[in-house]
Amino acid sequence: MTISLRTRLLTVLMFTTLLSGCGVNNIPQYDEQVKSAWAQVENQYQRRTDLIPNLVETVKGYAKQEQDTLTRVIEARAKATSIQVDANTLDDPAKLQQFDQAQQQLSGALSRLMVTVERYPDLKSNQNFLALQSQLEGTENRIAVARRDFIASVEKYNTEIRTFPGKLWQMTMYRDQKVRENFKATAPNAEQAPSVKFQ
Repeated sequence: MTISLRTRLLTVLMFTTLLSGCGVNNIPQYDEQVKSAWAQVENQYQRRTDLIPNLVETVKGYAKQEQDTLTRVIEARAKATSIQVDANTLDDPAKLQQFDQAQQQLSGALSRLMVTVERYPDLKSNQNFLALQSQLEGTENRIAVARRDFIASVEKYNTEIRTFPGKLWQMTMYRDQKVRENFKATAPNAEQAPSVKFQ
């Protein structure tokens, strides 16, 4: 009896050791990396959203006649913060596209605000504005890096569940794990370089 118990324990131990080295844990590990990368994307978008009220207030003091541009920035910020994509809705391509479109609208509104600022030399030299502008530019770079990292983690995850032996584990143990959607360019003609004309 003790020999059969020992044999069973040894068999279970060997089987567990074999399984741990063959990639059975890769799918949940990569899934968590995707979720973590998405959280970083959201974190950077939140950072940008948090900077906007200070930027708007600084510009307001100098550019009272630019109320329309400021209103558009505030409205775009409100829309961008109203659309939430979390780990549970990451698999919904329509929700991802809706989120990305709202973020693109906010980026466009901020770009128009920066063009408006060019008309106010006093504002451009204001220390608060310069600091906020620098932080905003840094945040835009962080957003690009976070999106790149998210794209890479989705690629790694999708490759794992579509290739051997990951596909085998997905079919047997992780059936609820599906191929994830990735970012797609939502701006019209995003694949073409913009034309720049100086007047």
